[in-house]
Amino acid sequence: MKKNPIADLVKEKRRSAGLTQHQLAAKAGVGLRFIRDLEQGKASLRTDTINKVLFLFGKCLGPIDLPRDEA
Repeated sequence: MKKNPIADLVKEKRRSAGLTQHQLAAKAGVGLRFIRDLEQGKASLRTDTINKVLFLFGKCLGPIDLPRDEA
């Protein structure tokens, strides 16, 4: 399975905070199923809901510049 940096970040931050998936879901105001899907790297999740979880760790999704070929 392909690495997912958001899934890895959430899982690592949750564990280091000593939270269960259920506790993280309650704190973020999302469902347990969402946390499980997020930590498993599911590709089709709502970005606004991902941001609810990331906000607890001082992070958020946003646009970033990518390198482009100048052809």
